[in-house]
Amino acid sequence: MIGGIFPVFNKDISSTSTFEREAPSVKCAGFDLRAFRWTQVMIFAIEEINNDPSFLPNISLGYRILNSCSSPTNTLRAALTLVSGPEKKEFNFTCPPPISALVAESESSQSLAVAGTVGPFQVPLVSFFSTCACLSNRAKYPTFFRTIPSDYFQAKALAALVKHFGWQWIGVIQSDNDYGRGGIQAFTEEVKNLGVCIAFVGTVLRTYTMDKILDVVEMIKLSTVKVILAFTPEGDFYPLMKEVVKQNITGIQWIASEAWITAVRLSTPDMYQAFGGALGFGLQKTAIPNLEQFLRGISPYNDPSAAFVRDFWEIMVGCYPLLPGDQAGTEATKEKCTGNETLLNSQDDFFNVTQLRVSYNVHKAVYAIAHALHQLLFCQPVGEITVRPCLNISNIQPKQVTDHLKRVNFKNQFGDNVFFDVNGDPPAFYDIINWQLIDGQVQHVTVGNFASAADETYKLRIQKEKIVWKTGETVPTSMCSNVCPVGTRRAQQKGKPICCFDCIPCADGTIANSTGAADCTPCPREYWSNVVRDECIPKTIEFLTYHESMGIAITVLSLLGASLSLATMIIFIYYKETPVIKASNSELSCFLLLSLFLCFLCPLTFIGRPTVYTCMLRHTAFGVTFALCISCVLGKTIVVVTAFKATYRGNTFAGKFGPAQQRIIVCSCTLIQIVICVLWLKLNPPFPDMVFRQSNKKILLGCNTGSEAAFYAVLGYIGILALMCLALAFLARKLPDNFNEAKLITFSMLIFCAVWITFIPAYVSSPGKFTVAVEIFAILSSTFGLLTCIFAPKCYIILFKPEKNTKKHVKGKNLSEKRIS
Repeated sequence: MIGGIFPVFNKDISSTSTFEREAPSVKCAGFDLRAFRWTQVMIFAIEEINNDPSFLPNISLGYRILNSCSSPTNTLRAALTLVSGPEKKEFNFTCPPPISALVAESESSQSLAVAGTVGPFQVPLVSFFSTCACLSNRAKYPTFFRTIPSDYFQAKALAALVKHFGWQWIGVIQSDNDYGRGGIQAFTEEVKNLGVCIAFVGTVLRTYTMDKILDVVEMIKLSTVKVILAFTPEGDFYPLMKEVVKQNITGIQWIASEAWITAVRLSTPDMYQAFGGALGFGLQKTAIPNLEQFLRGISPYNDPSAAFVRDFWEIMVGCYPLLPGDQAGTEATKEKCTGNETLLNSQDDFFNVTQLRVSYNVHKAVYAIAHALHQLLFCQPVGEITVRPCLNISNIQPKQVTDHLKRVNFKNQFGDNVFFDVNGDPPAFYDIINWQLIDGQVQHVTVGNFASAADETYKLRIQKEKIVWKTGETVPTSMCSNVCPVGTRRAQQKGKPICCFDCIPCADGTIANSTGAADCTPCPREYWSNVVRDECIPKTIEFLTYHESMGIAITVLSLLGASLSLATMIIFIYYKETPVIKASNSELSCFLLLSLFLCFLCPLTFIGRPTVYTCMLRHTAFGVTFALCISCVLGKTIVVVTAFKATYRGNTFAGKFGPAQQRIIVCSCTLIQIVICVLWLKLNPPFPDMVFRQSNKKILLGCNTGSEAAFYAVLGYIGILALMCLALAFLARKLPDNFNEAKLITFSMLIFCAVWITFIPAYVSSPGKFTVAVEIFAILSSTFGLLTCIFAPKCYIILFKPEKNTKKHVKGKNLSEKRIS
């Protein structure tokens, strides 16, 4: 005996019990043709088995089918009724045959209630439409089996579908039961790592009031999603569908679970207005031979006691069958049948057996139980020559049936392998179904499939060209925020899911060269971002060149100064016998002019692309030439001072300070600077360097001093020499007025010191190549100061005032007066 529990009526009319009298009988409403066909497929399969001599020879399978009213409470009541046996003796056996197994139920909530109850009694339960992944828990439900894949696989299939079409912002409708909640939970776990966000979760149930349904409709209308997943049974989803159609909510791509995508009651042209183009996963379909003839043979006149047949007849034929024994007043308000009605010419979809899906699962469930019973009773598989039973039928225990169900593995007449894994689940295979309107009727067109493998991998195959989208010819998009273009990154909107973001332009120096970038990538040091921020481009390399205006100006000034130095030297050599030249010490003056000539050429080493040699040359040449220059000035200053002191009687110091001593002073002072520069070049020499910190878009090519201490030691030494010159010149400021060279040296040293004192802060604060320009300016201005202050007055007298170029004028009146006194 096999028990069957089906939701033939899909709504429980509940009444509150007062516990003062016997509870009223269960009343149900809403006859479901689809569920009724499931009952008939079960009966058809049992009759097929009984008529097959290779199956359970000399043994006939019986059945008892009860209605669940699509309610967990009534399902549990029906299960306990079947397991405990009939209250009255209805069979001709010594004792009624026990229920060997149950085929139940269509919804997960009902199966959970039954599996948890009959499991401890080891009664096997085979479901044909309960998909909740929670039912795979062998610890809680050890006797539960099913011929439909678990929602564990359907969640993977739905996630793969969403990922395939790039939908990132979707809404979710779930039924307020274990099927809906469990399915959405599994789906959410699958898509959370795919960047998919759930905009809202609406909950429906067939017993909900219209206010709750309208709340879900309002949620849909206010949302920006264009794709909604409905994970609900058809009965729970139907009220919401009617309201969506009534309010003309269109432009949404619906994704369906297997529970309603192929439901005939929902697949109407009216529903297609809002739900056309729906995509979902349907169960494997097949056509069962001879089933249509069996269904058309259903009649209340053939078996007046057959359950649910009268309700079926009334719906299909439109009249109430009055059978023998019925009282005349029974169902007086309904039209009576004549008895000549027939179903042979009916065009109702009930008789369309070419695309059976859930019905095929019922068929497999019955055959799986039959194979288990055959193996148990005859100790061999179906098809082998049967000698005699190895177990008395009265000794069958439910636990034995459960154990043999675990080992069931056969290929049915349709070529499909039927078996259960360790969790009681079959292998997963889904057809991808697309709602299409063909010849005015909604057709369930297969546009792909999803299949799982033994290694927990899967394959998704989709024929895009066959899909009909209700929103148009192109694949609909559903995003909370548009994909960020190149050059921008995503910035999460506060308080919203991860799919909702703003597109923020990449900061300077960073790029995003792909759309939808989460972060911007920094460019390498030598590169900078372009205007669009999608590519790193080389930074502009900057250094002082001969081609730019500043470089040209510096070159002209340097050459001009060098030319003036040479011209002055020529004048001094040409007029070396004149009193002015003799009075200014022609040898030291030529040395000084030579050093000034070299100082004017130093800035040329600062122009052009820095190299190892130019970097070493520019600083050391500057240091040595300026040390030579200031040493010459120092020698001239000492000569002036000694010349002044020589005018006093008894002073022999001037006679001891001749040309040899002057050369020693110049050479020794210059040699010290040479030693400093040699140590600098030996220990930590200057080198070419790229400076990035001063500008983001430019690389400054310059010379790193290598040792800051050495650089400032060179400057400091020149400064010491300059201060000594200034001090000595200041002491000799009272020389004769007509030719007071000490005053000229004093003035030139003041200019020199002022320039180099202001150089230091300007050098430190100047950006880029202007740092080099500041140093060049200091060199040129101080050199021009020395050349102008010391030699310009002499050249003026020699060239333009030759009458003053006399010994008398050079010695001056004051000096003569001092000698007379």
